[in-house]
Amino acid sequence: MTNNSTSSVRPAPPIGGFQEIDGRRVFVQRSGSGGPAVVFLPGASAVGLDYFGVQQQVSQFTTAVVYDRGGTGYSDPLPLPRTAAAVATELHDLLHAQHIAAPYVLVPHSLGGFYAHRFAQLYPQDVAGLVWLDAFHRDWDDFMPPAAQLTAVERMAPGREQLEQLRPALREMFAELLADYPERLRQALVDAKVSDAWTHIGIAERTKLAELATELRAGPNIPDVPVVALTVVGADPAQQVLTSERTLREMHEGHMRMDAALVSAVSHGEQRIVSDTSHHRLCFDRPDAVVQAIRDVVARARL
Repeated sequence: MTNNSTSSVRPAPPIGGFQEIDGRRVFVQRSGSGGPAVVFLPGASAVGLDYFGVQQQVSQFTTAVVYDRGGTGYSDPLPLPRTAAAVATELHDLLHAQHIAAPYVLVPHSLGGFYAHRFAQLYPQDVAGLVWLDAFHRDWDDFMPPAAQLTAVERMAPGREQLEQLRPALREMFAELLADYPERLRQALVDAKVSDAWTHIGIAERTKLAELATELRAGPNIPDVPVVALTVVGADPAQQVLTSERTLREMHEGHMRMDAALVSAVSHGEQRIVSDTSHHRLCFDRPDAVVQAIRDVVARARL
């Protein structure tokens, strides 16, 4: 699936601005000062401003950056999905164009894990640390049951009719998740997130997950930098409907082993289990855990 929507139908961001990269506008919003700068890499169907709440807290102790990958959110359209190298190179160019000094603490959520890993492969000297927010890993299939392999995850995306039926529920969910946001920001973001364009972008980004994992396996492991992995094992109501109890249990167990392997591969790695929220709600329900993990990695990176 490709995203062919035009810039003219893209909503204007309520805050932040644009940086031109290769003749395209990429949305970026930064706050705070000092280093190492913390950069959030959104999951599929998420946008930079979904991390606004935690960004504001992080900006109290260092520079904090949220952005939308090309083809997603408020950024100009591009055919999707893209290679991890294309996304990583775009982010590298964006940070340089914004004069945000390296090295960075990367904070990937969900799909953002693939892109953070590729960034670290291409620019290892530019990575000061990683905060893994329940993120994808290139060895996902080695830890997950057959029903949750990457090719199966690709097929789980809802179709157009399902999305239309889900729209009222999605609007209600986003309104609740963003309830603490400033009103101007909250309303604009809820409206955009339930739009046809943004919902179909989320589907398009999930269509070649196995290929992204293959791309990453051709390169090195993450560099030896401080890493904190937040592993979410709380129940997701939608997942419970679509997935058997046994598969969910195997997924949670696999995810814990996968993140444990990730942090054991570096000198200063730590896994923290989060059991009182679900994958998509992590930054909204447990901003304290997210910000503390970032604070700890920033402190260790400054040593």
